[in-house]
Amino acid sequence: MGENKSLSSPLQRISVLDSLRGFALLGVILMHMLQHFGIASLPSQSGMLQFPELDAAFQWIGNNIIMGRFINVFAFLFGLSFFIQMDRAAKKGIDFRKRFVWRMILLIAMGLLSHSFYNVEVISVYGFFGLILILLYRVKNWILLTMVAFLLIGGPRIIHSINHNSTLTSIQPAEQGQITSREAPRVLPEHLANPSFLNSARHNYEERLQGKLNYQFGLMGRGYVTFALFLLGLIIGRIRFFEKIVTQRKRNIYLFIGFVLATILVTWLQNLFPSVQTRLLFRPDGQYIPFSVLLVKALDDISLVLFSSALTVGFILIYQSAKFGKHLEVLSPYGRTGLTNYIMQGVLGSLIFSLWAFGPVFSNWGPTALFLLGILIYAIQGFLSKYWLKYYLYGPLEWLWRSLTFLKLQPFRKIKL
Repeated sequence: MGENKSLSSPLQRISVLDSLRGFALLGVILMHMLQHFGIASLPSQSGMLQFPELDAAFQWIGNNIIMGRFINVFAFLFGLSFFIQMDRAAKKGIDFRKRFVWRMILLIAMGLLSHSFYNVEVISVYGFFGLILILLYRVKNWILLTMVAFLLIGGPRIIHSINHNSTLTSIQPAEQGQITSREAPRVLPEHLANPSFLNSARHNYEERLQGKLNYQFGLMGRGYVTFALFLLGLIIGRIRFFEKIVTQRKRNIYLFIGFVLATILVTWLQNLFPSVQTRLLFRPDGQYIPFSVLLVKALDDISLVLFSSALTVGFILIYQSAKFGKHLEVLSPYGRTGLTNYIMQGVLGSLIFSLWAFGPVFSNWGPTALFLLGILIYAIQGFLSKYWLKYYLYGPLEWLWRSLTFLKLQPFRKIKL
């Protein structure tokens, strides 16, 4: 059979996954709004729309309910989608591996292009991990689960830390003093001193790209957690979890309770340890990394994954209910056009917070106002997604990605009967 044959109709979808993806992207935009999309601004004394008590509450919600949790769901769904694509291709007698490699290269390119607007984009990293998934597609589940466990306990971080600490012991005290004393005078970066899109993009590529790689693959190891979630998505796809979801409500209730209890247990274990600064892992710069920091960071990663699992199963339970499920279906169009919406989130975020655009205004807003603005942007995107899908089979970037994947223009507009 020809490789250019489409793998599936856009109508043959598991709708709960689209709604769940839309739900995950709601959390993504809200957290990015609170973080100003990672875009730096100049200090200002003139705060606007700030409400101290409400701001503290919304910031707490961001830090303790959203941050690191909704993006985990998004990553998990990527691994699951990978399996669905490969599985559907195999059922049609298509070897999709080479095509998927090209698909991931395109995703990396889209991510790097988006990086010029906002440096916190993750789809370039997802594209890289997608390439690795191809190599692991036929690996047995028990091996994949072993890899997941190794990644979640911080195996790469432990190895990196051992190497880091051993390097420190080989440096003489005088040399350590020379290293820590080398501090260049602070100069205002060009993208802040002379704001423009080109200066901002140059800063994102020259400075922030290295910071992203350090965050993903350095001692913080965020990328290893992401890849563990990709592997979990692959495993969940293999066991046909979502294909049996309608008949497994009782199982899902038990899973939800289990994930909630496990999250509470791991959080309790975290609180048993004295307070440690895990931010040390961002830039250890000649400092010794104690084992307690590694242990607390591992517990934090595990806690976030368990919390995300509870969110996912809880969402599924509500989606299954006759009373509330129809209300969650409204998120489906947003999820079906998830790539377009995710990239547009970042483009809009760069316009809102960059000094060359509207940053001088919105960077002074408090968390409450930014949170509500994020909901407004999400709602507008959701409305536009629903309207768009009335006439088109895919979102704009989904269609472009699909067409470039097959190197052939794909059907786009719906045929009116």
